[in-house]
Amino acid sequence: MSDDFPPLSLNVPEPGCRPGSTPDFSDFEIPRAGAVKRPPTDVEPDSIRDMAFSIVRVLNKDGETVGDWAGALSAEELREGLRHMLTLRTFDARMLNAQRQGKTSFYMQHLGEEAVSCAFSRALRPGDMNFPTYRQAGLLIAGGYPMLTMMNQIYSNADDPLHGRQLPIMYSSKEHGFFSISGNLGTQFVQSVGWAMASAISGDTKIATGWIGDGSTAESDFHSAMVFASTYDAPVVLNIVNNQWAISTFQGIARGEVGTFAARGHGFGIASIRVDGNDYLAVHAVAQWATERARRGHGPTLIEHVTYRAGGHSTSDDPSAYRSKREAAAWPLGDPIERLKKHLITIGEWSDERHKQAEAEILDEVIATQKQAEAIGTLGGGKTPSPRDMFEGVYETMPPHLIRQRQEAGY
Repeated sequence: MSDDFPPLSLNVPEPGCRPGSTPDFSDFEIPRAGAVKRPPTDVEPDSIRDMAFSIVRVLNKDGETVGDWAGALSAEELREGLRHMLTLRTFDARMLNAQRQGKTSFYMQHLGEEAVSCAFSRALRPGDMNFPTYRQAGLLIAGGYPMLTMMNQIYSNADDPLHGRQLPIMYSSKEHGFFSISGNLGTQFVQSVGWAMASAISGDTKIATGWIGDGSTAESDFHSAMVFASTYDAPVVLNIVNNQWAISTFQGIARGEVGTFAARGHGFGIASIRVDGNDYLAVHAVAQWATERARRGHGPTLIEHVTYRAGGHSTSDDPSAYRSKREAAAWPLGDPIERLKKHLITIGEWSDERHKQAEAEILDEVIATQKQAEAIGTLGGGKTPSPRDMFEGVYETMPPHLIRQRQEAGY
C-alpha cells in the first residue's frame, strides 16, 4: 500500500464575473411565476423543504400576477407601495449626493432592493419590532416615519433624535418598531429572537423580525439566533437579504456549498422559504404568511430574499473594482420599481404619465424636506447637538464623576 498522497489544497469560491468580464447568470435557476404553491401557515417545516431551493414569484414577465400567492393587495395598496419605493430611491439619491457634497460623513443606499423592506412592512402591525440592518430604511419610509427626522439623523444636526451618537443611517425608533441599528454585523439577529421570546413569555401578541445580510450569516450570531428560535418556537421572522455581494465578497463565500441560504434553516428544523426580492407582491405575500405563522404560535420562519445590490455597498465603496459594471443591468430578476409599475399599467391602474408625475411630486417633496433639514444644520455647519448630550442618557441618576467632568467641560 502506498503512503503517497497528493498535496492538499483549499477550495476558494469565485464569482462568475469580474471587472471586464461579461455577466453570466445562466446557472441561476428561476422558476416560473406561480410555480411554488402556498402551504397552510401551520405546515410542518419538513413538509416544505423544497421551498428552500425554489423561489416564490408572483409577477411574470408580462406584468401579470400568477399563482395562489397573488391577490392579497388592492390596486390602491400597490400604488401606495410603488410610491414608497420611489420615495426611498429618491431619498437615497439625494442623500448620496449630500455625502459627496460634504454635508454628511457617510451614506448607504438601497438601489435595487427597495421592494424587500417596503413590501415587508405591510405585513407588520403596531407594536411589532424590527431588528434591521442598515439597508431596511424602507420599513421607516413605508411605516410613516418622518423623512425630516431621518435627514436630521444623517446630518447629525441639532434635531437629530439620537444626538449625533450614531453613525449616519443608523436610525432608531421604538414607536415605529425599529430597533437601534448596530454597526456590529449580526448582533441584531439574535436580539430579535430574544425580544420575540420575551413577548411570548409575557403573553403578548407582538412578534419580532430579524434582518441580516448574506455575508453576515457567517457570523456566530446567526447560528445562535437559529438555535434559540428553533428550540423555543419563538414568534419571529428571520430574514436573510441575499443581495449577492457582502461589500466586495460575493455571496458564495458565506453560502459555501449548502446551495441556498434558506437551506440553512433545515438543520434547525425551521420553516425556510426563498422569495423573489424584486417582486413587491411576492415579498408581501411571503411576509404575510410568515408573520401570520408567528402570530398563531406555529414557530419561526427563515426567509431568503433573493435580490441584487445595484449600487455600491456604501459611499466608501467602489464596486467597479470587484464586479462588472454591466452586472446590475444583467440581473435576471429585474428592477423592483419597474416591475411593479409594469404590473399596475397592465391592470389599467397606472400609466407612464402618472409615473412621471409621481416621480416629480416625490422629488419636490424630498428636496423641500432636505432644505428644511439643511436649514437646521449639516456636517459642514449650522446647529449641532449640544456637547452636553454626551453625558446624558446613560444613567438614570448621573454619578458624581460624570457630573464633575461635565462641569469641567463647561456644560
